[in-house]
Amino acid sequence: MLINILIGLALIGVTVTIQAHGTSLWLNHIENKYLSLSKITFDRKSAKLLIFTAFFLLLLHFIQSGIWAFTYYILPNITEFETFERAMYFSLVTFTTLGYGDITISSEHRILAGFEAINGILLIGWSTAFMFSVVQHIWKRSFKTSENKKN
Repeated sequence: MLINILIGLALIGVTVTIQAHGTSLWLNHIENKYLSLSKITFDRKSAKLLIFTAFFLLLLHFIQSGIWAFTYYILPNITEFETFERAMYFSLVTFTTLGYGDITISSEHRILAGFEAINGILLIGWSTAFMFSVVQHIWKRSFKTSENKKN
């Protein structure tokens, strides 16, 4: 069990690092491309910013789930994943805490699924907060612009 806890903690460390670098990279990108504009209202550019931010965050989560899936796929004694696709499906369902239960791990490695679910809650919450921050910035810019027009 100790080995599985260490594997789980290592994977959480890797995925948190990916999330930190990814959100930092994306924040720098949107600051350079979008937020330096003198005004932002909810227009096409704002919609495009939100859509691409969502896509980028989803890509991060897909990569993170893929890392968990690869780990499941290569670990010995997990016989439920004959293909990587099956491991990826299990990982996505677990990462999002959807937990259909149609595939489960019956070996001593099943504790990893709990670690992945905790990891998914944490990182999806982080992405939600990040997305809200982008929306909030658009709103602040929009309100400042409308106040300037009134004065």
